[in-house]
Amino acid sequence: MRDRNFLAENNAKPIWHPMAHPAEMRAQPPRIVMKGEGVHVTDIDGKTVIDAVGGLWNVNLGYSCDPIKQAIADQLSALPYYSGFRGTSSGPSIELAYELTEWFKPEGMVRAFFTSGGSDSVETALRLARQYWKIKGQADRTKFLALKKGYHGTHFGGASVNGNANFRRNYEPMLPGVFHIPAPSTYRNPFNETDPAKLAQLCAAAMEEEIAFQGADTIAAFIMEPVLGAGGVIVPPDSFMKLAREICDRHGILMIADEVVTGFGRTGAWSGSRLWGVKPDMMTMAKAITSGYFPLGATLIGEQVTEAFEADATTFGSIGHGYTYSGHPVGCAAGIAALAETRRLKLDENAAARGKDLAQALAALKAKHPLVGDVRGKGLMAALELVADRDSKKPADKKTMAKVADAAYEAGVMLRVSGNNLILSPPLILTSLDVKAIAEGIDAGLSAAG
Repeated sequence: MRDRNFLAENNAKPIWHPMAHPAEMRAQPPRIVMKGEGVHVTDIDGKTVIDAVGGLWNVNLGYSCDPIKQAIADQLSALPYYSGFRGTSSGPSIELAYELTEWFKPEGMVRAFFTSGGSDSVETALRLARQYWKIKGQADRTKFLALKKGYHGTHFGGASVNGNANFRRNYEPMLPGVFHIPAPSTYRNPFNETDPAKLAQLCAAAMEEEIAFQGADTIAAFIMEPVLGAGGVIVPPDSFMKLAREICDRHGILMIADEVVTGFGRTGAWSGSRLWGVKPDMMTMAKAITSGYFPLGATLIGEQVTEAFEADATTFGSIGHGYTYSGHPVGCAAGIAALAETRRLKLDENAAARGKDLAQALAALKAKHPLVGDVRGKGLMAALELVADRDSKKPADKKTMAKVADAAYEAGVMLRVSGNNLILSPPLILTSLDVKAIAEGIDAGLSAAG
């Protein structure tokens, strides 16, 4: 690798960063992360901080998981790559597909389609949903329903079902036939309703109304994150996902659970769908499937969709979709090792326990700092929504958010800023002492800005 001076001089110059303005990156180059160990990362200047972002929701096992590293090395020696297209399989892809369908058997998943990441997985689910209805002889079912504030990746299909204008406006027009219903957020919703049960009913009624307006026989699927991540860690009322499932069943609409963030224990359950007691028709997976050590994703398919495809005797059942790296043997080997460690360490239980510690610590920060308008979370995914004024809920400005994040970093904690939210998604191997350190870092950041 080139020396420190070269890296610092060329930071943000030959590279454009995702989710950032190139001019801003050049004017204020981002931090250069050089090493990771456990739940900590170290920058180019040697400063070590707790990674409260967990890479990007995905480094559940931290940065020192030797079994994954060894699995990658072993597979590179045996077979670094082979295509997963028609005609060939690899041993790791067969084994990982088996593990995934066993792991998510309670959700009703029976098949796996491998991808290169979360956006690919969502795109796959959307395409399979449309194809399913062609197989069933209902080709008019092409539309999709989604939640405002939802996030489903960056491909045109995924960006179209995204419910946040920040990820859509610069690329419009998007995929036609996508319609959004209000997000079930007790802090910000168009009904001014703070009672979770009532809000769930209101959002469900809005969904029913949109279905009636569009015509149920034109809608292919409804997609939602069991807990909305990038939209600000919006935790739906306990009853909402069940209500949505009932509505989908009543109108013959497929349900896609986007579990790219919530899969593999982050909420305190092995999936968000299991957390809410729901069986979707398809689930999208990525991120923690390899703990971020290799780009890999999967779309999991339930029995109803599987049976339609596998019983089809026409060309409509042929899957004309896939990726060069679908079922990549090295990625699948990493996934097998990651899942084994995830289960062995009972990361779901630790996420639930440490999530309670974190929720208590964040509640104390809200009580201390008027800058904090709301605290939300489930397991080890959480957000602090910062406001200029609690009564009006006016969002904190960009300058304030940057000041909080910078001061927290100086105090030893890496945070992620998304709009006026501070997003927390630390590794699931977090300890109680780590939670305490994260809270102290955020406290320092809020104090500096407030």
